[in-house]
Amino acid sequence: MSKYPKLRFGVIGIDHRHIYDQVSSLLAIGAECAGYWTREDVQTMAGFVERFPTIKRVADRRELLEDPGIQLITCAAIPRERADFGIEVMRHGKDFMVDKPGLTTFAQLAEVQHLQRETGRIYSVNFTERFEVRAVTTATELVRSGAIGQVLQTIGLGPHRLNRHTRPAWFFTARDYGGILVDVASHQIDQFLHFTGADDARIVMSRVGNLAHPDDPGFQDFGEIMLAHGAASGYIRVDWFTPDGLSTWGDGRLTLLGTEGYIELRKYVDIAGRPGKDHLFLVNNEGTRYIDCSGAALPYYTDLQRDIFERTESAMSHAHCFKVCELALKAQEQAETIAA
Repeated sequence: MSKYPKLRFGVIGIDHRHIYDQVSSLLAIGAECAGYWTREDVQTMAGFVERFPTIKRVADRRELLEDPGIQLITCAAIPRERADFGIEVMRHGKDFMVDKPGLTTFAQLAEVQHLQRETGRIYSVNFTERFEVRAVTTATELVRSGAIGQVLQTIGLGPHRLNRHTRPAWFFTARDYGGILVDVASHQIDQFLHFTGADDARIVMSRVGNLAHPDDPGFQDFGEIMLAHGAASGYIRVDWFTPDGLSTWGDGRLTLLGTEGYIELRKYVDIAGRPGKDHLFLVNNEGTRYIDCSGAALPYYTDLQRDIFERTESAMSHAHCFKVCELALKAQEQAETIAA
């Protein structure tokens, strides 16, 4: 039994399918959903109702914002709208948890940072490729235990399947999604800072391009970044080229090179290998090990609950959260455009 009162939350914006995991995970820790608000025409509506048939829909989001019994609002709206919703939520004295990217412009970042400091409310961007991947939990424990020594480099690969017919119009409009480095590569930037322990980074190189989708001129289907902080470096590649023949939406991988070994995470699939997901390979001076991480914990939601009731930053510090957002924006702004 939780030592905290029951956490009540509302949902504002269900435009991205990540909202399913956000709501499911909050319910799994014993939280109660007070209702959700969305537009009429979102493609995710049927899936949301199928998964959560008893959660009521409210006609006006003010019903959620003005409910004194709600502590948290979770959001997966169109990316360019997320910061405005978060600002609205914090002004109503509530905490905010949002799908990545948590914002899409430097102006939004400045306003969110200012209001977060002013109100003391939580503005947490859910970097799902860390917070909702069990293999990352195990990798974090291994790195902290010294299993591979000091982390010198991260290589983060974030391939995705496009599924063109399922995507709404905003998905192909750069102003709406923020660009591929803001939208997708924020995951890998988060992991670079997390595993190296860096509090900042320099953008050595960044590139973006639309290499194979000329009918969608506002779309970026490929991006890459090189980061550096002190002796540590990080390479990031994100793309929308996962072929239909793969059994899952993307072969996401993370390699951590340390002074005394390395770790590779095959997050979602071990191609032509072991079934399931959350595969980890550890190589160090003691030998080579395979670790099935499917039973590892996902502490983000319980940590966030603690933060809400104790006013701590155990799930993620705001300094880290906002630094990831800043670096993603810088990488996007500085990116060289690749000619197809």
